[in-house]
Amino acid sequence: MRMRLNAVQTLMAGFAVLIFCGGVLLALPWASRTGEAVPFADALFTAASASCVTGLALYDTATRFSPFGQGVILLLIQVGGLGFMTVSILVSLLLRRRVGLHRRAVLMDTVGALQLGGVVRLTRRALAVTAACEGAGVLLLSFWFCPRYGLGRGLWMAVFHSISAFCNAGFDLFGTGDSLASAAGSPLVNLTVMALIICGGLGFLVWDDLLTHRLQFRRWRLHSKLVTVFTLALYAGGAAAFYLLERDHAFSGASGFQKGLMAAFQSVTARTAGFATVDQAALSQSSTLLMLVLMFIGAGSGSTGGGVKVNTLSVLLLSSLARVRRQEDVNVFQRRLDGETIHKAYSSVSLYLMACLAGCMVLCVEGIALDDALFEAVSAIGTVGLSRGITASLPALSQWTILLLMFSGRVGSMSVAMAVTRDRPQPKCRNVPEKILIG
Repeated sequence: MRMRLNAVQTLMAGFAVLIFCGGVLLALPWASRTGEAVPFADALFTAASASCVTGLALYDTATRFSPFGQGVILLLIQVGGLGFMTVSILVSLLLRRRVGLHRRAVLMDTVGALQLGGVVRLTRRALAVTAACEGAGVLLLSFWFCPRYGLGRGLWMAVFHSISAFCNAGFDLFGTGDSLASAAGSPLVNLTVMALIICGGLGFLVWDDLLTHRLQFRRWRLHSKLVTVFTLALYAGGAAAFYLLERDHAFSGASGFQKGLMAAFQSVTARTAGFATVDQAALSQSSTLLMLVLMFIGAGSGSTGGGVKVNTLSVLLLSSLARVRRQEDVNVFQRRLDGETIHKAYSSVSLYLMACLAGCMVLCVEGIALDDALFEAVSAIGTVGLSRGITASLPALSQWTILLLMFSGRVGSMSVAMAVTRDRPQPKCRNVPEKILIG
């Protein structure tokens, strides 16, 4: 009997196949710059990091992988960032084939659509926005890369970093092992990369509202309003906090303008991007805690970023505020949030937190310091990719733990839990309710 996968299981299986195929390609001798094949476990980890647009790496991408290997990583980043189903729909549209209901249902989870109707139109717009943003990024970055690396190499690096930034992946080709630290003083690189990260992290539903209603904020969906407002607040608040905390610490050797640029970049990259212009291990304890919070929150739903999502956080904050005010309804922007949305938000955050703490515990059992283990676990499940320098030396069990956290973070902890559990019909008879003490 043929097994029929539901939409969530199809999404999970698709990413698993993408990671496996990427691992096989990266394990080939041609993928290595030295001609010596990368161990399959390491290749699988790299493929998972690229497909889940995380950026945690066991090897330096520029010095370890050949142009073929770098091309495979870039392809995994692009497909993983957009979602494999989005790419398959693109092929169907090019071949003028009909998109069935099951594929549309999977596509809803991939691009973050709220309803089945119009999901193909939303996908077309998502592809158009991706092409426009990445194309603009390539053009701007080429003005910096080409004079330094030559036309051919410079264009390749511009393409690679533009796609990696828009997809919030964090892979780089500088070959220095310190991400974008060598370009920390370049406003062109910093501002372009930050803009790409923000554009990719907003989510395609927000872009649909922008393209449809332009800047008429009142006509936007409630989802887009919440994502935009809370995202801007987190970016601005994070930048101000990093500047105050690190101007005489990690940023002490930079000029005043560069300190502001580094603070802004740190705030943006913490939201699942994975690039860095400063050594993360050099941050103060206060900034490290702030990084953990921002990495856990992540980007918007239906975006190329990960985390519990900024819209989920906004629902939790608004729900808590309504409870403090003893209000039965959760109201925002003259709309009322439904109970199912609130319940789903609490469940999603709870599962993310439990998975993150479980992963952190595994790393601690294998001898990794608590602060490093927690930073690595949050970075993995938030698909951020920032590290305090321990990724390359992780023991085997810790590597597999981080791989699973990256996978859960990209597919969604809630989706993973739903994919491996059986659907249970609602019972006709419900148990008698009873209250327990809370708080």
